[in-house]
Amino acid sequence: MPDLPTRDGVGPSVITLPRDASDWKTILDFLVTRFTYLTRDEISQRIDAGAIYDAVGVPISSGTKYQPQQKLYYYRAIENEVPVPFQETILFEDELIVVADKPHFLAVTPGGRFLQETLLVRLKRKLGCDLIAPMHRIDRETAGLVLFCKVPAMRGQYQLLFQLQRVQKTYLAVAPLNRTHAMPLTYRSCIKQSSYFMQMMEVAGAPNCDVKIDCVREGMHRALYQLSPSTGKKHQLRVQMAALGLPILNDQIYPLHVSAAEEDMLKPLQLLAQKIAFTDPVTGSAREFVSERLLALAPI
Repeated sequence: MPDLPTRDGVGPSVITLPRDASDWKTILDFLVTRFTYLTRDEISQRIDAGAIYDAVGVPISSGTKYQPQQKLYYYRAIENEVPVPFQETILFEDELIVVADKPHFLAVTPGGRFLQETLLVRLKRKLGCDLIAPMHRIDRETAGLVLFCKVPAMRGQYQLLFQLQRVQKTYLAVAPLNRTHAMPLTYRSCIKQSSYFMQMMEVAGAPNCDVKIDCVREGMHRALYQLSPSTGKKHQLRVQMAALGLPILNDQIYPLHVSAAEEDMLKPLQLLAQKIAFTDPVTGSAREFVSERLLALAPI
């Protein structure tokens, strides 16, 4: 990969030109068919602005000939990206790691309709550090702790901690009052991708995820729960709590996906990644971090 700079917190993306070039004389011709949501003029403007590079890092022109299997590097841009009006805080930073306290509705990394309004891009701009990368991720709708590594050579060691389940994670959630299950309890199930948009689902089979659940405080109709998963499957806590008949308050996906023209940022998912503890694989020291955030809706 050529040594291309980060632009406003965003690094270059890469695309490989298809082998079959029968319909494309220039790279511009290909890009028009690849990025159908942009007009030919809009793509030409991005090329003229020097936002698209060839395999050796040289800006292409609108007349650059198509070469099959050549790599192109480009800077993504999203027009009219919806701003997230909540701010992250940095709880800790040293020469190795950064610990961020993420608000609800902020994605961890760029993807789809999110680019500038992501935690990674915000931190790159705030810290002036292009090398940071997340050790793990949490859902966009979930608030709380996300850890980043600042040293690429050390990143794999930290990510391996999460893969090997050597990180103690604690979440808080507001959900309906429990009237069925004896607590504390350990719940195990098998989760896989559903055929429905965005959803995961429980299926029969050997468990691939587990969580310890305890009730911290009760109200008349809702309760505050502490969730301690040892695994980190996509949407795991949301799926498992819904399966227990305790769907997390304001969940727009479980148990039923609610379609809405606009997201209501006044009703955040009541799930918080509250605490993380582990032994640092580089220094050998004990690390523990606790979110300063509180769930917006106390149990009532």
